[in-house]
Amino acid sequence: MIKQGHKPGENPWSLSRIAALLVLAFLAATWLVPFAWSVLTSLKSEADAGASTLSLNPPDGLSFAAYRKVLSAGDIPSWAWNSLITSVAITVITVATSALAGYAFSRVNFKGKRWLYAAIIAAIIIPPQLLIVPLFRQMLAFNLVDTYWGIILPQAFAPAMVLILKRFFDQIPLELEEAARVDGASRLRVFWSVVLPLSRPILAAVAIFVFIGAWNNFLWPFIVTTDAHLMTLPVGLQTVKSAYGLQYAQNMASAILAALPLVVVFLFFQRQIIKGIATTGFGGQ
Repeated sequence: MIKQGHKPGENPWSLSRIAALLVLAFLAATWLVPFAWSVLTSLKSEADAGASTLSLNPPDGLSFAAYRKVLSAGDIPSWAWNSLITSVAITVITVATSALAGYAFSRVNFKGKRWLYAAIIAAIIIPPQLLIVPLFRQMLAFNLVDTYWGIILPQAFAPAMVLILKRFFDQIPLELEEAARVDGASRLRVFWSVVLPLSRPILAAVAIFVFIGAWNNFLWPFIVTTDAHLMTLPVGLQTVKSAYGLQYAQNMASAILAALPLVVVFLFFQRQIIKGIATTGFGGQ
């Protein structure tokens, strides 16, 4: 019986295969070791974390004191709820607008299309930090500072996702849409009933990546919110860290708590993420 993943006659322990496995193991270690060190540091006492940062066997043993202090010092449930509400809203709006825009650039001919497409590409090139001041002035003008919409709207449009979805829509055979148009379906009906069902993997991947980016975003929510009850989780945890000063164990505990929901999201949707990357070349955006 031939094992899955090996071609007939192929040596599973050839030098090239072993070298590839060693490279993959090294790359995995560069990601896993810092994460494991962060978890271990968060489980030390502050004295051990400051005195023996690299020790795998802290003298005082493992402790959850840092987690207890972080959870008792801040309003974690409210901050987590704010992050969830804003991240879901950003994801829904971004996927909807990016899918419509990507389909229009892929299939619809309209006046000024080339210039608008060039503007989308230019928006990707411009560093987002340059837009902070004009965006904040707009939020002030619309009285949206310290509101959910003030956090959501500036993050709800992603030019890179428009290009990724356009590239995917370009690969869908025109014959499928033409057959639906011959049957009398409108363009919007074709988009909803033919294109979107074929695009589930890339839409799922885009949604997950947008959600992760919105959840992790610190700079814009930090600028546009001053009310502690409206802060997102990364911003709120930063205020806890500032209150305690330089505390290694509590800093790491805050980082682990902020990343924990994303780990859960990845574990639940890892198949869709990998499938989306494999079918669209997400990494080469």
